[in-house]
Amino acid sequence: MKKTKVDHYTDKEALEFHSHKKPGKIEISSSKNMTTKRDLALAYSPGVAVPVKKISENPDTAYDYTSKGNLVAVISNGSAILGLGNLGALASKPVMEGKAVLFKRFADIDSIDLEIDSEDPDEIVNSIKNFAPSFGGINLEDIAAPDCFIIEEKLKEILDIPVFHDDQHGTAIITTAALINALDISKKKIDKIKVVVNGAGASAMACTNLFKKTGVPQKNIIMLDRKGVIFRGRDNLNQWKSAHAIETKDRSLNDAIKNADVFLGLSAKGALTKDMVKKMAKNPIIFACANPDPEITPEEIEEVRNDAIIATGRSDYPNQVNNLIGFPYIFRGALDVRSKTINEEMKVAAANAIASLAKEDVPDEVVAAMGGERPHYGKDYIIPSTFDPRLISVIPAAVAKAAMETGVARIKINNLEVYKDQLKQRLDPTVTILQGVNNYIKKKPKKVVFADGEDENTLKAAIAFKNSKLGIPILVGKEELIKNQIKKIGYNENFDIEIVNSKDKEKRDKYVKYLFKKLQREKGMLEWDCDRLIRNDRVIWASCMVACKDADAMVTGNTRRYSSSLEKISKVVDPRPGEIMFGLNLIVNRGKTIFICDTSVIEYPDANQLAEMAKSAARVVKLFGIEPKVAFLSHSTFGEPATDRTKRLSDAVEILKKSKVKFKFDGEMQPDVALEDMYKELYPFSEIVGNSNVLIMPSQHSAAISYKMIKSMSRAKVIGPLLIGLGLPIEIAPLRTSTSEIINLASIAAYSADVIEYEKN
Repeated sequence: MKKTKVDHYTDKEALEFHSHKKPGKIEISSSKNMTTKRDLALAYSPGVAVPVKKISENPDTAYDYTSKGNLVAVISNGSAILGLGNLGALASKPVMEGKAVLFKRFADIDSIDLEIDSEDPDEIVNSIKNFAPSFGGINLEDIAAPDCFIIEEKLKEILDIPVFHDDQHGTAIITTAALINALDISKKKIDKIKVVVNGAGASAMACTNLFKKTGVPQKNIIMLDRKGVIFRGRDNLNQWKSAHAIETKDRSLNDAIKNADVFLGLSAKGALTKDMVKKMAKNPIIFACANPDPEITPEEIEEVRNDAIIATGRSDYPNQVNNLIGFPYIFRGALDVRSKTINEEMKVAAANAIASLAKEDVPDEVVAAMGGERPHYGKDYIIPSTFDPRLISVIPAAVAKAAMETGVARIKINNLEVYKDQLKQRLDPTVTILQGVNNYIKKKPKKVVFADGEDENTLKAAIAFKNSKLGIPILVGKEELIKNQIKKIGYNENFDIEIVNSKDKEKRDKYVKYLFKKLQREKGMLEWDCDRLIRNDRVIWASCMVACKDADAMVTGNTRRYSSSLEKISKVVDPRPGEIMFGLNLIVNRGKTIFICDTSVIEYPDANQLAEMAKSAARVVKLFGIEPKVAFLSHSTFGEPATDRTKRLSDAVEILKKSKVKFKFDGEMQPDVALEDMYKELYPFSEIVGNSNVLIMPSQHSAAISYKMIKSMSRAKVIGPLLIGLGLPIEIAPLRTSTSEIINLASIAAYSADVIEYEKN
């Protein structure tokens, strides 16, 4: 079992993340325009009275006229926060906000966190009951047992919306999915296996219940708490533990584990020993899910067994039992049919859907999302990755279907295949793209030069790049200044990060020699001119590091204008042979990903340049796992109105037709025609209308103005501009770029260093 690296962050970084710009991780934004007096009159008084009356007449219409149908309350009292214990309601708020963010990121569900300052189950139930009509579902989180059982059971009796305690049922669903596949791989029948569950908390009981629902006989499951085996006749068992008591002579884990087929640990580090593992049946299934440290490590298991199938709760090992695979999508399916509850059949359906997905061949877009690694169903892949973009279409559909079949759905989805396609559109592709890039570069760490090493944002980015195990950063700058900045950021001045500058005579001589050889004839420069450039300009120095293979990639910018940085880099590095150089921006808004070019290099490209730009952009977009659909943009659409300036674009289209490229393209067209479905009827002959994701702008002016206006005036996520066509993996950050944006560019540069053949003619 291969162990991967885990990201590490300082306390200061975590606090800065939560306090940056606007404190916290969530905000509320309007889903309707609020620009005119009429808009306000419709949104509030007097227009709001109309839906109010409709809802009073028929409460179900609240789903039609309010956000209720896509709104989940994330609720805790802070009595069992992560592994930190009872720290109170307010202390749980960062976790609940995080949960709300996950709902949005993975399933496009809006969430509001509500922390209830009480440890009285009845008081909590009453509070939730009173505000529940505002929500489509209730997610309970980090509430200690047995209160979590009491609260959930009472709420299910009272409310007619889904109530889901994720600590229990999310864990149970993922674990059951893993069990289904582990049994398949080990050739074991579910009704014949012996299961040992070490732990009797909320999640352990929920897992055990779902195991039984899936087909494991009760008599075949032995559960243990801190006092040992839960057996019939044992004193002081509460009603929940009593439900899992069986007739057995076993009294300890050491007794129970003999000939066990399955071990499920939801207990504590070290609970399972290597000697116990030796006693288990052939092809044992070991789910050591204690957090942060499992009951036994995979390495320890493999010291004594080579036939075990292993899962943990950790991300640094294969087969992570992660609730994130379940809860966003389960709620998505339940909300979309307006389910009254999340019943056992829906949970089983979710588990089966997850299990089935792991058995399927992994398509290329999933490989891209997982960093270029193509997993195969087997011992080390029994559960899909949390970043598998197929989860959004598979699990909600299975849950919705089960809700409809069991009569708890208020509405019916007539075509599940159409529904699955709609679900895919909810996923934010940017995160998937970047996650794929980051997963890839973690496996093949590259040396990345951060040319502006003295700049605070650049320095923070380099440190985060190192701490996140994305690669090996190198800082260019004066050592004393950088170390002072490191101290200012909150690290020890001796923080382990390489600092380089022109005081390194050996490197300086090498770079001067390289630059002089390149520029003496090309620019008529003398050797001392090259020496002056090397000594005085960090961008020149950093570019030479990459050119002379002292580093793999580079990121610069942030402290100077883009054109100035490009001018310096171009002295050292030529364009890639046979390619055009241009800027490409990745923009995501409302779940739609587009690429805009040229935003930074060619002021007014001719038809040939536009065509070459399209070819290169399509190649890059494919590297990110997206099928390119290229639109040439203009103020006109297919020649109407025709002007001299639109001819370049139509000529570029004709050039591509003659080139017989293997991607879809069309133009010229206006941006709304390229992006909005409503225009498909008007232009049925074009496959690009309404479907475009690569936008070729008529000039640098329009491209730069467009992307910067989008970035400034919307909530769109913008990455770039990516410098396409340069002969080495170097990226330039625009002025005043944030730390996270610099990290993204550094990651892409490192990724490019491995996937692009820069020396290919």
